[in-house]
Amino acid sequence: MSWVVLIASGMLEAVWATALGKSNNFKKPVPTLIFAVALAASMAGLAWAMLGIPVGTAYAVWVGIGAVLTAGYAMLFGGEKATVIKVVLLMGIVGCVVGLKLVA
Repeated sequence: MSWVVLIASGMLEAVWATALGKSNNFKKPVPTLIFAVALAASMAGLAWAMLGIPVGTAYAVWVGIGAVLTAGYAMLFGGEKATVIKVVLLMGIVGCVVGLKLVA
């Protein structure tokens, strides 16, 4: 169950990071509210997952999931240019996250 919560928390990291970018320095209320709620839920989930997963592994997986999803969203919807090398490097992060699960 810790891994499910950790993955969901990593996904919420991408939500709050994207909302932070859309908040215009906390001047837009809806993205700011989404940021705050997603941040709190993401941190709470990470903390809970760390009860059953070592801190270093949990944090690396959480950051990796959040980074890949945030970058992927930006490339699909945010105007960030997608290149083959970016996609390959993001896939490398995914491979590392999967590897950490396999050796846990």
